[in-house]
Amino acid sequence: QVQLVESGGGLVQAGGSLRLSCAASGRALRRYAVGWFRQAPGKERAIVAVIRQSDGDTYYASPVRGRFTISRDNAENTVYLQMNSLKPEDTAVYYCALNSGWGISTTPNDYDYWGQGTQVTVSS
Repeated sequence: QVQLVESGGGLVQAGGSLRLSCAASGRALRRYAVGWFRQAPGKERAIVAVIRQSDGDTYYASPVRGRFTISRDNAENTVYLQMNSLKPEDTAVYYCALNSGWGISTTPNDYDYWGQGTQVTVSS
């Protein structure tokens, strides 16, 4: 059974930075594409970034492109999301998820395992 634990969320002022971590147990992350999603109150869960398992190729949603960076440390079995130049509209619960399929998917239903989420709040 796979367990994903997100950490690193918190309260930060606009313009600040946070680094989220997604630590996995039970499976090797290198076998999965890993996605970060976020869900703000009253909104649907939306893709933030994805890192592919085969070659480490990445995808970023347009609202975060150039500000966020997804990376993986296979030795630590952890995926990170570095978030810079944070804006109030980045406020949401952030989730990491694993997709056993090949390729990069932005669809939540394609992901097999989910963490419990970590709250990110950006004040103006």
